[in-house]
Amino acid sequence: MSDEAGSSTIRSEAPERPLPSTPFYSIEYPGYVKPESVPLAVSNLGGPSRLETAFKRTAAKNEALLELNLRPGNPFAHPIPGDIVSTNNILLKVVRRKRKHPDGECVGEFTAEAVGIIPKTARFRSMADYQFQPDMNDPLAQLRLAMDRMDVDAIRQYSIPEEKEDYVVPASVHPPELDPALAEQSEQTSESRSNLRLFPPPLFSRQNVPQNYNFKANPASIVTTLVNEETGEERKRLINKGRWKGHGPVTIAFGDPNVPEGPPPTVENVRTQANSELLNRILEFMNERPVWTRAALYNQFSPAELREIHNSKVIMPLAGYMFSDGPWRDAMIRFKYDPRKELDARIYQRIYFRNANHPVARPSVVARRQEGRSAATYINRSIEQEESFEADRRKSHIFDGKTLTKETAAFQLCDIHDPMLKEMIEDDENLREVCDERDGWYSARALERIKTVLRHKFFSLLQGYVATEEECEALLEQDAVGKSQTTRIKRLKFGKHNMAKGALRPEDAAAARLQATLDRNAKTLLANRREMYGGRSSQTPDNSR
Repeated sequence: MSDEAGSSTIRSEAPERPLPSTPFYSIEYPGYVKPESVPLAVSNLGGPSRLETAFKRTAAKNEALLELNLRPGNPFAHPIPGDIVSTNNILLKVVRRKRKHPDGECVGEFTAEAVGIIPKTARFRSMADYQFQPDMNDPLAQLRLAMDRMDVDAIRQYSIPEEKEDYVVPASVHPPELDPALAEQSEQTSESRSNLRLFPPPLFSRQNVPQNYNFKANPASIVTTLVNEETGEERKRLINKGRWKGHGPVTIAFGDPNVPEGPPPTVENVRTQANSELLNRILEFMNERPVWTRAALYNQFSPAELREIHNSKVIMPLAGYMFSDGPWRDAMIRFKYDPRKELDARIYQRIYFRNANHPVARPSVVARRQEGRSAATYINRSIEQEESFEADRRKSHIFDGKTLTKETAAFQLCDIHDPMLKEMIEDDENLREVCDERDGWYSARALERIKTVLRHKFFSLLQGYVATEEECEALLEQDAVGKSQTTRIKRLKFGKHNMAKGALRPEDAAAARLQATLDRNAKTLLANRREMYGGRSSQTPDNSR
C-alpha cells in the first residue's frame, strides 16, 4: 500500500515548465473590445506613443497616468482616469482544438502555454466623472472647438451673441447630441427643460474611489415632539441629550447700560469642574489689573497650565466678561468693573490694525504633527534655547518699539513700553468727558496720532529696522498738514466689527510706508553727497598743487 500511495503522490505533482522572460503589458479596458476595434480602443487611450510613455520603466508619476476618452474630439467630455500598477501576472496562450469523438460527438481540447510575464497593468478602477453635454451649435462651443484647432480666423470672428433670455424651452426640443432614450425619459418627467447654456467645469467631482458612507443614527439622540405655538403644528426632531455643552464668557455690547456682576447660573453650576488653583490665580490677576487681553493673560501661565485653561472651557467664563464692540473689544474684564465710567481705564484700551503682508497660508496639520513628533526637534534644542523661547513668548503682548514679537499688531495701551508712545498715552490733555464707542476716552486726534506712530514703528520692525523719533515726528507733521479734522456723522452699528476702524486702509498704509522709505533714502543720499563733495573740496588745494 505504501508503494501505491507513493505512486499516486508522484502522479499528482504538476510538471515544471520554463517561464519565458518576455515582458508584456496589460490594459484592463472598461468596455467590450473586438479584434477589429483594437485600434479604436488604443486611440481612445491616447495612441501608441502615450501608452509607450506610460508603461516606460523610468516614467515619472505624472507620466504613468492614462485617460480614457470615450468621446474623443469632444472637449466637454470628462475622461476616465486610469493608473499603471505593478503586477506579477503570467500571460497564458490558450488554444482550443475541436476533435470528433469516435461516437460522432465533437469534443474540445484545451492547451495552455506560458508566453511571458506582465510586470505592469493599466487599470481603470476610478469612478467616471459626471458628464454634461452642452449644445455644440452654441457660439461659445464653436469658439472652444476653434481654439482646439488653432483656427485664428474663427477666434477673431467670435462676438458675444445677443441675449435671448430663452432660459427655459419645451422638453420636446432637446440637443441632437442627447441620447434619444434619455430624451424620451426627460420628456415624460417634465414639460420643460433648462436652457441656461452653462458650460461644464474641467472637473465635477474630486472623489475617484467610492466610499461606504455607513450612516448610523446617534444612539444618544431621542425623538422629541415640538409644537408650533402659532399654528399648533406638531413636528418631530432628533435631539442629542448627551451633547457636550460648551461655555463662554458673558458678552455685552458697548451700548448696554449695565455690566455683569457675576457669571451666569449655567456657568456657576459647573464651578466645581474648574481647577480652583488656576481660577484663583486668574482672579488675582484680574484684581491687580481689571482688563486683560487673552494674549496678555495667557502669557502669565506655563504651556501646561495654558493647555488646561483651554481644555477647561469653564475657567474663563468664571473670571470675567467681554465687550463685543468698542475700544475694549475681545478683552477679559473683571465683573462689576465698567471701563466706560472710569477715566483711568483708558490705558486698557485695545489697538488693533491688520497686517496685509501677514501670510495667510498655514502649514498643514500633517507637517505640524510630524515636526512636533520629531525627536530631532527636542534633541537639537538646548535648555538655554527652551528658556529663551519661553521668555520671548511671555513678552509677546508687549511692544517696546525695538523687538518684534509677532506679525500681528494687537496691543493694550498699558502694554506699550515705547518711550515716545508711552508719553503720548499718558498725556491727559486731549481726553473726553464721556467715553466714545470708537475712540474710548481719547479724542479722535489723540488716538489717531498714537495709532500713526505705533503703525509706523511696528511695520518698520517688520521691514527689519527700528524707526527713529525723527521719522515719527515727520510723519505726524505730514498727517497734520494733509488731513483736516472732520466730525464723524456716521454712527457705528450694533455688533459691527469696529476693532480696526481707526486704522488706515491697506493701500493708504502702504503709501505711508513707501513715503517714509523714500524720505529716509533721500536723507541718506543727501548726506552721502555732502560727504562726497566735502571730501572733494578738501582735496582741491592738494590737487591744485
